[in-house]
Amino acid sequence: MKKDYWDVSDEQVIEKTGKNIAEWVKILEQFKAAEKKSNDVVSFLQKDYEMPRYWARTLTTLYLKKDK
Repeated sequence: MKKDYWDVSDEQVIEKTGKNIAEWVKILEQFKAAEKKSNDVVSFLQKDYEMPRYWARTLTTLYLKKDK
């Protein structure tokens, strides 16, 4: 997967989701996203935050790849 896919700016994320990257990271940490399958994390964001699939996948990938 190309880095461009999850290499997004705070401004883009705020515009599309209403929260910045740090806020989403905190939400994903509380959800223990690193211990779950990526599809489960995407579903969580879509269902609980009514996030479009593209942005749910982007933020999930960004979160899971952040330390790599």
